Amino acid sequence: MLSMAERVQYYGTGRRKSAIARVYLRPGSGEFKVNGRLFEQYFVTPAQRSAAKQPLLSTDTAAGFNVIARVSGGGVNGQADAVKLGIARALMLFDAELGKKLKAEGLVSRDSRSKERKKYGQKGARKRFQYSKR
Repeated sequence: MLSMAERVQYYGTGRRKSAIARVYLRPGSGEFKVNGRLFEQYFVTPAQRSAAKQPLLSTDTAAGFNVIARVSGGGVNGQADAVKLGIARALMLFDAELGKKLKAEGLVSRDSRSKERKKYGQKGARKRFQYSKR
């Protein structure tokens, strides 16, 4: 068994809306776990699964790494996108040459869109209370 000092792993942080993912890539057989659960159990829709695995598939490194992801905050779709960014950043630490391909597919940039705050005197961020003329 390898000690903690000898273990090779690559770390990437991914964020999307209010979701945060801490992703560890370790050389292995392609095992993918999210919050201690199997990938297929955590991300149930095909869209979530393809989004989370996109960086691995586009660089053909899916079989070479075990992925351990810890996600918190937000919803499952936001978490899937956060994992996507975390994997992309970790892959760039593994091999800087992969960065060109990831950047070309738009997987390196953080999607900064998030929920707009609710304003006072209004029903929501933009929706107003109903106006009555009479």
